[in-house]
Amino acid sequence: MRKIIVLFLALSLTWSCKKEKADSNFELTGNIKGFKSGKLFVQRLVDTNLVVIDSLVVDGKSEFKFNFDLQSPEMLYLFIDRGVTNSLDNNLQFFAEPGKMNIDTDLELFYLKSKISGSKNQKVYEDFLKVNKKFNNQLLDLTAAKFKAIKNLKNADSIYKVEGDILKRKYLHALNFAINNKDLEVSPYIALTEISDINLRYLDTIQKAMSPKVAKSFYGKKLLKLYEERKKVE
Repeated sequence: MRKIIVLFLALSLTWSCKKEKADSNFELTGNIKGFKSGKLFVQRLVDTNLVVIDSLVVDGKSEFKFNFDLQSPEMLYLFIDRGVTNSLDNNLQFFAEPGKMNIDTDLELFYLKSKISGSKNQKVYEDFLKVNKKFNNQLLDLTAAKFKAIKNLKNADSIYKVEGDILKRKYLHALNFAINNKDLEVSPYIALTEISDINLRYLDTIQKAMSPKVAKSFYGKKLLKLYEERKKVE
């Protein structure tokens, strides 16, 4: 009788786990070429800390699969634990959304060679990053130029003016991108991460432009909270 009860409990637990997986609304599959042994973690940012959502052990096969429930489209991080290594390329950022996503990449160039599919928010975010990268590179070049021109105030003033113009264009690009993609959760995410300190009236324009679905999303709520907090003190 006792064996029957134990067996029943074991079967119940197995059924419960299968049901939990079946109820999940997000599936992440992928392949990391050359990765045969180690651990993978899916993480999310909570305040300023990365918190593990799910994990698995890779033993012999480079393919992986995660299933869990995703309440709202959100920026997540795929972290690879290589064991003993000096590599700094261990974390891959991706904009997850309910449904099926796939990540194909390489062990040696984990971030640089990544190809992410299955998320409209991710595709739009990649488009944003392509232009934003150009602004960032220009600002880095100007930083080097400022050090060289430090003894020549006339040249330094000219460089600061160019730097200010680039920053304005960078902010304008992020602002327009957020407004033009108001039906996607990436819109408030860009506002929060790229231009949270922009003039309040522009922040107001973004939050008013968001569709009802996006306004109720994880980042939509955060943007509305930021707007209300800034409105109280400005």
